[in-house]
Amino acid sequence: MAAAGKPSGTAAGPRLAGVLTVVRSRASVEFHDRSQRVRANLVLALQAGLAAALAWFISYRVIGHELPIFAPISAVVILSASIGQRLKRTAELVVGVAIGIAVGDAIVIAIGTGTWQLALIVPLAVIAAVFLGGGSALVTQAASSGVLVATLLPTTQSFYPDRFIDALVGGLVGLVVLVLLLPLNPLTVVRRAADPALDVLADMLIRSGRALIQGNRRKAESAARRLLEAEKELSAFRDAVQAGHETAVLAPARWRARGPLAQYAESAEYVTRGLRNSRVLTRRVASVLAENEPVPPALPEAICRLGEAVRVLRQELDAGTEPLHTRRRALEAAHGAGTAYEAGVGFNGSVVVAQIRAAASDLVRASGADADEVDRLVSDAFGKRDAG
Repeated sequence: MAAAGKPSGTAAGPRLAGVLTVVRSRASVEFHDRSQRVRANLVLALQAGLAAALAWFISYRVIGHELPIFAPISAVVILSASIGQRLKRTAELVVGVAIGIAVGDAIVIAIGTGTWQLALIVPLAVIAAVFLGGGSALVTQAASSGVLVATLLPTTQSFYPDRFIDALVGGLVGLVVLVLLLPLNPLTVVRRAADPALDVLADMLIRSGRALIQGNRRKAESAARRLLEAEKELSAFRDAVQAGHETAVLAPARWRARGPLAQYAESAEYVTRGLRNSRVLTRRVASVLAENEPVPPALPEAICRLGEAVRVLRQELDAGTEPLHTRRRALEAAHGAGTAYEAGVGFNGSVVVAQIRAAASDLVRASGADADEVDRLVSDAFGKRDAG
């Protein structure tokens, strides 16, 4: 019996070692990812600490308020606001605090504090905020301010303007920290968001082109699915451009970044269009393979060239240079699409050709060419053929 059980025990050792290796590998990757997120948000953490401390100091020491809870809270709320929306969020925060204080004070003065009073304060504050046309930030702030008034702050027999003043102080301090004391580098923020968006677009176009060369339908469908899921990266890119513009306008130390940011902003618009065209393109590539349509060699080459153009765009944007090489690669893709169309394609293939041409136009536009020049350049590269 012992001999029979021995091989089982011997085999269990390598299996356990393999499991431990996988666990350690995953833990290492997870630790690395979390460390990267910490480093990416380290400045935000420092901003929050500095803003909260300054807001409390000004309201408590300088103005003389006894319990300036709203000051540090407001400062942190401003810093955690959606990127690109901090000026709007400051106004909403102050208005929301005013609504919450007004509703809370009115009810507390009239009927005191308690559980059912709190159940009345919150919905009334929310209704008032919604009636005034406020967004989610204003509504949330009004409700939370009402809760603080009804539960944590001292009961008064009259309206308490110090709370509103504290909220205003906190909001202003948050903005000062953002734009003067510890402004983020807007180009760093934008590049950090742009690279994943451009990478996924470039990689999936090249994967789709290679799938067409290999006749691999499953690989083509995988590329199409991944592009459908790329909205997260694209939204992060657009939001980062908006945030970078806000910082570059408000922070004197970052005014030099306005030129490069304008290039990113223009590119973001056309990258968005290019992604939408590429989604159609990659789905149709899978259909070409599913229906065994003819595949001229120039067709997958044009798709790969389009992906290479996106990669070059990323490099030229990062370097702050005019995207002339991007334009050249995009026009080469358009030329390849025209050659493939002339060689003969099926129905789905003709759609792929049209989408290559459309995406190439988007990339040429992203390179800084004006609309009339784009039409001429792409038309000349494609050739005088009737497609798209």
